[in-house]
Amino acid sequence: MRDEVVRALAEVADAGDARQFQRFFKTGPGDYGEGDVFIGVRVPATRKVATRFADLPLPEVDALLDSPVHEHRLAALLILVGRFERAGAVRTRDEAERERIADFYLAAVLRGRVNNWDLVDGSAERILGGWLYDRPRDLVFTLGADDDLWRRRVSLLTTFGFIRRGDASTTLELAPRLLGDRRDLTQKALGWMLREVGKRVDRTLLTGFLDRHAAQMGATALSYATEHLDADARAGYRRGRRLGASRGSAPNGG
Repeated sequence: MRDEVVRALAEVADAGDARQFQRFFKTGPGDYGEGDVFIGVRVPATRKVATRFADLPLPEVDALLDSPVHEHRLAALLILVGRFERAGAVRTRDEAERERIADFYLAAVLRGRVNNWDLVDGSAERILGGWLYDRPRDLVFTLGADDDLWRRRVSLLTTFGFIRRGDASTTLELAPRLLGDRRDLTQKALGWMLREVGKRVDRTLLTGFLDRHAAQMGATALSYATEHLDADARAGYRRGRRLGASRGSAPNGG
């Protein structure tokens, strides 16, 4: 059945899009997506294929995750998200299935198969964010302490699942630990999650965090975090960051 998914994706692939995606997802030497391979399937088409194969057996999903082709891995993750969310339906909730999918997904993360930003962003909050919401969240901090870029991003995006349910506590506990990571994709995810705290939970939680930590934040994270604040507030936090940097209080790389 894995081969059927591969064929279905190949039927909607476009060579021109593949070339564009290779550039957009930074697949060149030394880039974050080095070595990733695209065949040129757009996300809506990938979603349609994933829906067709919603009941693909997990060993076949695993084989897709081990593919070097980005769209194969994306289809596999979309299938997992769909299965996890169906297992969480109110009337037919299946905790054993939810746990099985969460464990399966985590194993894929740990072996490096959720390894580009779109793969992380489309799956972490939906699966781990859903599974860990009413459970101990030690895993979030374990992933956040890992030097691997994608595991750190998984940790941050997992907290989006909590934010959407009105709980910013884990995001605010995790964020100070990642302030020193100046990699662009960590910076963007960090600022994005902080912005969502202010937007979806409580703006005073965001501003309180910024009052304490703006001087230690990278420019990108701060820009994302303050996006919905008024111009004067944004300017004030930028001044605080510049002042902190001039005093040597900004951390050096993560």
